[in-house]
Amino acid sequence: MSVIYLLLSLSILVAIVFFAAFVFAVRNGQYDDSYTPSVRMLFEDELVSEKSKTTKTSKLTNQD
Repeated sequence: MSVIYLLLSLSILVAIVFFAAFVFAVRNGQYDDSYTPSVRMLFEDELVSEKSKTTKTSKLTNQD
């Protein structure tokens, strides 16, 4: 029975260590996305052209 208590306490200790490491990594910006904003501006024109097509189509439908 003492082995179960030992294993339970060790597993809780390991879980706390991994959680602390995760919190430390998040606070230091390990998971910040620094690549996508620089690439997003390359694809912005495609999104604008799709919006303008829908706007033109809706304007034409409203005028008829």
